[in-house]
Amino acid sequence: MRDALVIPISEQESLVISSDNSGGVGMKEQDVVKASYDTVSYFSFRVAMMECLAAGAKPLAVVIQNFCGEPEWNELVAGVQKGLKELGLEQIQITGSTESNFPFVQSAMGLNVIGKKSNRDRVIDSSAVALIGLPLVGHEVLEQADEVAPLSLFYQLSLHEDVLLWPVGSKGVGHELHRLNLVIESNEINFEKSGGPATSFLLMYPKEREKEIATLAGTYFHSL
Repeated sequence: MRDALVIPISEQESLVISSDNSGGVGMKEQDVVKASYDTVSYFSFRVAMMECLAAGAKPLAVVIQNFCGEPEWNELVAGVQKGLKELGLEQIQITGSTESNFPFVQSAMGLNVIGKKSNRDRVIDSSAVALIGLPLVGHEVLEQADEVAPLSLFYQLSLHEDVLLWPVGSKGVGHELHRLNLVIESNEINFEKSGGPATSFLLMYPKEREKEIATLAGTYFHSL
């Protein structure tokens, strides 16, 4: 299971709660990486949404915890709305809270995606593995945007019943492969590098579908 909390609510369905947070990224003087707040929330939304979808859930709502300041709220919401628009899920509601009593010298935010999934077991023929996108972190995320796996592509692939998606987190590709009990080596991709805000993801699929999937993923496809 991915980094998502799964709570059974009936024999047929479970609630899925995924999360992400961001600190030191924004427009405050002491932020480590300077980025607009809609960019900050968009990438935080990406991570939580990808975790929710990877768990097999249908997203229902987004919750924002804002420690950047009250004036920044609308920008944070705009970043989430951008992500929802990419997925064609503009109807999903956004809520949250802002810490407005005390100012912070660095930007910080948290984000949850709440979804619902069927309890039906899926059997995946994971005879082939690929990395979609590349692991990027910090300034690289903005400077190498053409290497970031599109959120819309992740969503499109998540709709396929015979594939398994696995976002690459801050501990890198190697850590995620280990969690999947896969032993793979590569001379082209640094498996130890941080995946930042899930700029890439692992995809397991039936080998006979490789041509189709590679065509769909285009230049983001890296066979492992």
